[in-house]
Order: sequence, then C-alpha cells, then structure tokens
Amino acid sequence: MSVTIDDVKHVARLARLGMTDERADQLVAELNRILEGVKTVGVEPASGVGAAGMPLRVDAGPPFPLARPPQRFAPSMRDGFFLVPRLASHEDVGDDA
Repeated sequence: MSVTIDDVKHVARLARLGMTDERADQLVAELNRILEGVKTVGVEPASGVGAAGMPLRVDAGPPFPLARPPQRFAPSMRDGFFLVPRLASHEDVGDDA
C-alpha cells in the first residue's frame, strides 16, 4: 500500500494543518520511502479491538508522587477525581435531537 497526495491532504485537513502542495508532495515521497522498508509478510491486518474491548494490564508499582498537591492545579475535586467545567460545545447535546 502506498500513500497518495489525497491521503496526506486529508490527514492535514483533519489535523487542521496548513500545507502547501510542494510540502504535501515531499511528505508523500518521504512516507512512501518509509513504508517500502516495512516488512508485513505474515502479519495479520489490524481490524480494531472488537466487542471484547482492549485487554488491560494490571497496574503495578507505587503511586508516582506529584510535585504539588492536586488542589493547587485543580481546586474542584470530588471522590478523588478532578471536576472541570463542561465545554460549551457539549452542553445541551440531547436538546438538539
């Protein structure tokens, strides 16, 4: 599989990056050179995590100490979780439907 100019421009739009046609052409060439060296023989294609979900690892080790108490950078907390203001773009989502 190779990367096309449309692929590069699509990702640039998704990332909201301004990109000249010249730079897009350079990226296509660079990405295709990188992909030429990738060995994919015998590798199963990735199709997502499926209904079972992503396997989780066990948390291990001591907790990492913070440089400052959490109240210094997140003054609102409840049950050990940070409370943050709701984003304006997420308010009243159900009312529009």
